[in-house]
Amino acid sequence: MKPFVLLSTRAEDVPADEEYALFLRYTGLEERDLLRVRLESRPMPVFDLDSLSGIFVGGGPFNASDPAERKSSVQVRVEREFATLLDDVVARDIPFLGACYGVGTLGAHQGAVIDRVHSEPISVVDVTLTDDGRADPLVAGMPASFSAFVGHKEAISRLPPSATLLASSSTCPVQMFRVGRNVYATQFHPELDLDGITTRIHAYADYGYFAADELDLTLAAVRRAPVSEPSRMLRTFVERYAR
Repeated sequence: MKPFVLLSTRAEDVPADEEYALFLRYTGLEERDLLRVRLESRPMPVFDLDSLSGIFVGGGPFNASDPAERKSSVQVRVEREFATLLDDVVARDIPFLGACYGVGTLGAHQGAVIDRVHSEPISVVDVTLTDDGRADPLVAGMPASFSAFVGHKEAISRLPPSATLLASSSTCPVQMFRVGRNVYATQFHPELDLDGITTRIHAYADYGYFAADELDLTLAAVRRAPVSEPSRMLRTFVERYAR
């Protein structure tokens, strides 16, 4: 089987390593079949897309809506590298699934309006599939509404005509979309379980996702409802595209 790739932008080792472990667990892949590239530490390699089964993108600290003068040199480099990669991915309809930061990368590439109007605190939300979503093979077998972990400072306010809306929530109109037939992005985190999001809450306690005195409230918020469905799409992605 040709390998999949996970593109990561987390500089903190503990959540970065756990993110990789979660993708391994819920895709069912072995390490040899899921190559990891930590973009915060080195430039993105030039991929031979014909040698890959597909590409995953994890979450991270970068926001596409940040003013240019506030973006670090690393963020500027990563954004430039993603734009180049997505030129080929979208043109060739290469299997791609971006989680959370995938909305910023793919959304920005396609000309979506990305702002802070529909940010969501770290929590569990109810995500509802659209008619197109219910017909999409990546979420085949999933219920029309399911719980998912979120936590993001920015979101898409308006999708471009090139994108198909697949899922929404009451507080965020774009929770999942597709470009072409095989290029996907989710605002929610399909890779996370309760232990994983608990690790991230502690790791990013000083990153502005919640106030200093809201740690316990945030930990309680992610226990509001059980989350089990979103991770199924990772295994489905692998089963659909492994070659």
